[in-house]
Amino acid sequence: MTENPKIPRVNLRTPAVMAAVQAQVESHYRSEVVEKLRAAGGTLLKGDVTVKLAKQFGFCYGVERAIDMAYAAAKVFPDRRLFILGEIIHNPEVNGQIRALGIKNLIGQNAEARVDDLTGNDVVIVPAFGTDVTTLARIKEIGSEIVDTTCGDVMSVWKRVRQNAQDDMTSVIHGKAAHEETKATASRAMSNGKGHYLVVLTLDDTDYVCNYIRKGGNKEEFLERFRGAYSNGFDPDVHLRRVGVANQTTMMRGETEEVQRRIMAAIKERDGGGGEKSGQNYRFFDTICGATQERQDALRVMLDEPMDLLIVVGGYNSSNTSHLAEMGEQQLPTYFIRNASRLESRERIIHYNLHLKTEVSTDNWLPKRPVTIGITAGASCPNNLIEDAIVRLYALHGIARDELLA
Repeated sequence: MTENPKIPRVNLRTPAVMAAVQAQVESHYRSEVVEKLRAAGGTLLKGDVTVKLAKQFGFCYGVERAIDMAYAAAKVFPDRRLFILGEIIHNPEVNGQIRALGIKNLIGQNAEARVDDLTGNDVVIVPAFGTDVTTLARIKEIGSEIVDTTCGDVMSVWKRVRQNAQDDMTSVIHGKAAHEETKATASRAMSNGKGHYLVVLTLDDTDYVCNYIRKGGNKEEFLERFRGAYSNGFDPDVHLRRVGVANQTTMMRGETEEVQRRIMAAIKERDGGGGEKSGQNYRFFDTICGATQERQDALRVMLDEPMDLLIVVGGYNSSNTSHLAEMGEQQLPTYFIRNASRLESRERIIHYNLHLKTEVSTDNWLPKRPVTIGITAGASCPNNLIEDAIVRLYALHGIARDELLA
């Protein structure tokens, strides 16, 4: 390890750098077809195919900022080693572009950051999800240049869980325990050596916790059920007395709100029906990402319109994209695809099954008649991938891309 604390910090967001970055990013991710479709009110009819595009879809501001900063780092530091703590966002094509810029991933197969070989001359990008406090402190100690692209909505959650820790409240986090954002948030829930956390994913998890809050139970069974999803030293008999509910920002708002309601009800019941005591023992804040909610709301509106099927485009490990697919499959045939290559033919589609957690194939998926297809994409999906899917859908019906722009 070589420390070099004297290297001055560099401002990546100068007008000249960002202008060059914007041109490069647009060349990779811009879409004429999507722009035309959006300008036409989100509906395109060619031949026997009508495509409806959700009003809100694709890249959000936080994702755009993270990508811009990564491109800027590659441009400003051409002679220094560049690294990133995991994936910049959950989209394989975008992450491929980041690798093509010469930015290497520091996260190994064991999900641990390999930072000990860093030097003070290296550049480390923190992705939009953020990173845990231990990793960040180690990089600062080494003296590497840090390019922090953490989303502002994520940092808002961190503020809440840090406050929970200061007030001796356990943060119950609604999210996926293995998700980068949730792990980063959990690390802030133990601010200055204080505080604890517990991660719940489902309403079944929540009900189990609520029953324990009300009646107590088998501590060993509790700890086994939530293994890997709570802080060191967590004791449900002690650390569920005072609870603050937080969340991974890309969860479904309705489900997070239900987690909040059920835990609040359990604490009120345990504490004798509410009053000041319950108020002191429970708190929550609205920390669902605004872009996530906008995409869910836009899809909800579109699902009220007549459609034959829905295509959801994006990375399979994207939480916010997965929730869009969940919403769709409750109402009509829904196909969650990584990119247009999964639209193999009019007879066969390859798509991700959320329940089996793997790709599957479906035959005879496209009706052999005039068809209306809805399309949406999560906040980590670029417009060019949405265009590719639209173009492929029309190509399957003998309609070329040029005709879509006519």
